[in-house]
Amino acid sequence: VTLAQTCYGHFYIEHNRGHHVRVATPEDPATSRFGESFWRFLPRSVFGSLKSAWELEATRLKRLGRPVLHPSNDVLNAWAMSIVLWGVLTAIFGWQILPFAALQAVYGFSLLESVNFLEHYGLLRQKNERGRYERCTPEHSWNSDHICTNIFLYHLQ
Repeated sequence: VTLAQTCYGHFYIEHNRGHHVRVATPEDPATSRFGESFWRFLPRSVFGSLKSAWELEATRLKRLGRPVLHPSNDVLNAWAMSIVLWGVLTAIFGWQILPFAALQAVYGFSLLESVNFLEHYGLLRQKNERGRYERCTPEHSWNSDHICTNIFLYHLQ
């Protein structure tokens, strides 16, 4: 619901079921690479996270024996919340609200992605002797519960 205004509801699915599993690995679209600029990271994270969220949800629904276009698809539900919210805003304030809403949506999801960019910049988990990534530890994130990181990461960590 809180991501409806940014039309970025798939972030909830990808961040919790994708990013937290693959963080600090090359497979994670939301982990910034060493030497990568934010502007190079942003489209990879936005589109890669959308693709990942859809795949994660499709896998979940398949496991439940449901088609991907099912009412319990959380990606579709997130998008529906955005459509309803934007529809209500348009009904109340007129079509003139749409450019503002689109601008704040891009700004909003860019803030989320800037936190992803900063929190894991250049960090990489190593593979163990079995070819699996080492367990994720606090060393795989730059954030901490200190005033400085709270300010720079908009209290999102």
